[in-house]
Amino acid sequence: MQLKQNSTTFTNDSSQADENSTFVVSKQNEKYLDDAKNNGCKDFINSSELKNYFDFSKIKIIGITGTNGKTTTAAAIYSLLLDLGYKVALQGTRGFFINDERVEEYSLTTPIQLGNFSHIQNAINHDCEYFVMEVSSHAIEQNRIEGLDFALKIHTNITQDHLDYHHTIEEYIDVKNSFFNDDSVKLINKDDPLVKFKMKNAFAYGAENPATYKVTAYSLKNGIHVALQHFSNIVNFSSQMVGYFNVYNLTASVAAVNLVTKEPLQKICDKVENFAGVSGRVEVICSNPLVVVDFAHTPDGMEKVFTSFSNHDIICVFGAGGDRDRSKRPLMGKIAEKFAKRIIITSDNPRFEDPDLICEDILKGCKKNTNIIVEINRKKAIEESLQIAKQYANPVVLILGKGDEEFQIIYDQKFPLSDKEIVQELLSK
Repeated sequence: MQLKQNSTTFTNDSSQADENSTFVVSKQNEKYLDDAKNNGCKDFINSSELKNYFDFSKIKIIGITGTNGKTTTAAAIYSLLLDLGYKVALQGTRGFFINDERVEEYSLTTPIQLGNFSHIQNAINHDCEYFVMEVSSHAIEQNRIEGLDFALKIHTNITQDHLDYHHTIEEYIDVKNSFFNDDSVKLINKDDPLVKFKMKNAFAYGAENPATYKVTAYSLKNGIHVALQHFSNIVNFSSQMVGYFNVYNLTASVAAVNLVTKEPLQKICDKVENFAGVSGRVEVICSNPLVVVDFAHTPDGMEKVFTSFSNHDIICVFGAGGDRDRSKRPLMGKIAEKFAKRIIITSDNPRFEDPDLICEDILKGCKKNTNIIVEINRKKAIEESLQIAKQYANPVVLILGKGDEEFQIIYDQKFPLSDKEIVQELLSK
């Protein structure tokens, strides 16, 4: 990638490095240093020096990390700030947005260092006062966020994920927690037993334990309704969203905006109802039958969705991504069997793995197979789930794993596939 700032062109790609550019050396590309030199490059800086060439003092960077909830929390903060009249940029899994306009489509959750710098500079050029970004565990470990000074760091939760990369749950937890080891202002989920953080400049939110922003009461009937206490101040917010986990996501968002803007808490809460949620995150596609699409692809994420519909007869369609953490697959099967009346195990993004073997891994967590169907073809699996729903008085079809993705990855190719569009097509017949 190349990034031009004033008269200097920075690159982290040795094949693009030449006599007219500066090669930014990181632990990812240092082995290609000789290649850059052979291409004629004479100017080199360490990745830690890149920040010296940019002035980000005019913008406040808000970073959100956690296993689940990053995308919804980031989007809610972005929405609240826009509704309060601020100019804001949002970077994350769903793409890059500036002032309510999508500038780039889907990308990495957190880009490489030059990508982050490019987006922040673009936001500054559009007079943005805030830059909201999702921060993945990969980005923390690979130092992609190097050189960024965060006005606020937010923790959602830590559960099992990405063990294909981090190898052990302990390593994954340590990487996530390392984000909160400095003196930055922090907003921590006080109800997460796995979080560790430096106490300096730390604030907390939660529903079960004492916190700076404490949920004192809530209702999940006809949406979400929350009473929130901040010291002696008690405020209220409501949302059309569903799920206990979204009580946390919305509380974190309200608290974050309060911390960075100092706007009155109730004024912020009054804007919550304008946020309808994120496409592909507990998204209701149809109400009769009730069909919900969600991105949940971890045991914890699935359980949170299941418990949100515990008063329904759950028919669940899900799979697991190929070339990713295999250890979570039987755990996903176990969770599905615990909550669902009927289960259809199907293909997710198999990549270079055999979809049948992925399904076998999931089945290892299931004790009985009488309520389970294996259908590799995802469209057929969804069609089967809609037929099964007719057998129940109060059904909900939960289609999990891909959210609003518009493709399926087989080997290294992307093929068009949208759970939402499949449902709409099938129901229109």
